[in-house]
Amino acid sequence: MLLLSAEAVATEVVMQFRTQEDPAVPADAKVCAAAPFAANVKLGASVFIPLHQPGGGTAVDAGNRRVGTATACIELKDSAFPAGQQLNVHMRYNLPEGGFTAQGTCTVVSNDVPAAGLVLAGCAMRLVDVPKGYLGGTVSSTSVFNPRKLPGYATGSYYTLYAYRDAARPKASRKAEPAASGRQ
Repeated sequence: MLLLSAEAVATEVVMQFRTQEDPAVPADAKVCAAAPFAANVKLGASVFIPLHQPGGGTAVDAGNRRVGTATACIELKDSAFPAGQQLNVHMRYNLPEGGFTAQGTCTVVSNDVPAAGLVLAGCAMRLVDVPKGYLGGTVSSTSVFNPRKLPGYATGSYYTLYAYRDAARPKASRKAEPAASGRQ
């Protein structure tokens, strides 16, 4: 006898996108109020999907069609941005798939490349709120902060969101039947 049962399976979902600070997109005060720390830097951004060179992975177009918005809430303790400084972050990404909220830290890598005052950082966050059907995951970024508003540089990040989505898949199983004993 063949029985079908649903077995819960988590499927991987990977999204890559770019954010850029955007004066037309104010930071969402409700997002920052939900941060588990006092956010003293709040940024609003637009979300874009960059185009990459086939086979090489180099971004050839930063993307010009906005596909969503984002809010970054940051706890900044030292505005000199010394290398190694850990920044607490709470982020919300409003994407076509729904809203994703992440928390974690960004580590300052440099505050002087390619110009003094431009801050490079790497961020690692856990997804703490996800759209229905998602189980959770992680978000990482390579980020540029331009707190001095240096000309020619923008505040923004390239993100990879790696999440698990709940999915059901039929699983075939066979119910054991009693073996024939050979006795009659």
